[in-house]
Amino acid sequence: MPCTGPRASPQQRSRIVAGKAAAAAAHGASCAVVPGEVARHHEHAARAGQCCSAVVQEIAAPVEAVWSVVRRFDRPQAYKHFIRSCRLVGGGDGDGVGAVAVGSVREVRVVSGLPATSSRERLEILDDERRVLSFRVVGGEHRLANYRSVTTVHDAGAGTVVVESYVVDVPPGNTADETRVFVDTIVRCNLQSLARTAVQLAALAAPQLA
Repeated sequence: MPCTGPRASPQQRSRIVAGKAAAAAAHGASCAVVPGEVARHHEHAARAGQCCSAVVQEIAAPVEAVWSVVRRFDRPQAYKHFIRSCRLVGGGDGDGVGAVAVGSVREVRVVSGLPATSSRERLEILDDERRVLSFRVVGGEHRLANYRSVTTVHDAGAGTVVVESYVVDVPPGNTADETRVFVDTIVRCNLQSLARTAVQLAALAAPQLA
């Protein structure tokens, strides 16, 4: 059961058109063209008892500014405000203590009020050339078992388009629709926060480039 495209809200003028993701053409009024080699990362095969979805965010900031925030696997709290703290607990293939690379593991603590206290997450993809980041939840105290997320960042000319998709187990006692609504809300809040953070970062950099 592949998840081929985002569920766009009225505020999110979004559509993904690339290879198998062309089925998303029914969503939104505008089109964010995602390269085929990147779009394949958003094609999640949800098994029985799982659900998947995607959220698209347009950002009025240069793609370099947005990616500089997204790629910081060691500092998700820079824009994910549901995260209280983060620390690296396992290294990947990077050089030096605390270096981030594929295989790195982080432990995040979340703010109170959510049905979770902590999450342990492994970096699966960090592709600076194509601007792709993916992580998988491998432990912690939460209800989102087998959660895997992919975030891609795309140059949209006058700004940037970010696509974040995920697949996750449906928790006992919940439906797939309930799970999607809950996770989509968190992802959407994170991406809206990312937009504000990237715009502020770009504004700070502008005087230096003048």
